[in-house]
Amino acid sequence: MSVGRLAVLVSGRGSNLQALIDAIGQGDLEAEIVTVISDRGDALGLVRAEKVGIPTRVFPWRGDAHREDYFEDISEAVCEAQADLIILAGFMRVLSPNIVQRFPHRIINIHPSLLPAFPGLRAQRQALKYGVKFAGCTVHFVDEGVDSGPILVQKVVPVYPDDTEKALEERILIQEHIALPEAIRLVLEGKWEIQGRRVV
Repeated sequence: MSVGRLAVLVSGRGSNLQALIDAIGQGDLEAEIVTVISDRGDALGLVRAEKVGIPTRVFPWRGDAHREDYFEDISEAVCEAQADLIILAGFMRVLSPNIVQRFPHRIINIHPSLLPAFPGLRAQRQALKYGVKFAGCTVHFVDEGVDSGPILVQKVVPVYPDDTEKALEERILIQEHIALPEAIRLVLEGKWEIQGRRVV
């Protein structure tokens, strides 16, 4: 199996990016991060990448009116880096159809809920308000909907009666750091197919 080439998109602190850097460094994931792309120049994820010599690019968000052109530019950057997969690791923009169509089943997202429950923003807050007893994270292929693509990996955590949003977020994050490398490994191995909505 050849080493998978990853383009990782981040908007914030980049803890899932760090989990990938660590998994690769420890030999747990046969992959190379060839570029880290952000919509924010102050994203801590860029600093994490630069510390280990990963090339970075910043594409400041230009507003919804320019969404298609914006993601066309990112698509070109991904192609220039010759990436096999695009990993959304805390990237806080909804992709436009043109980039999803250009990279079918090559874009992976991690979301802090057990999808299809609680898609979109503030998933942990949604879970607490709903009163669920278990929450978790989901790694899935990206389609043209919001957090609606075929599911690759899910991890479950308990929700405690006295939980705060922050406490639940941190408990889920620990599982995200396990789930994302696991899902990427599965995809790169190629021993899967999509049957309807299911990845088998």
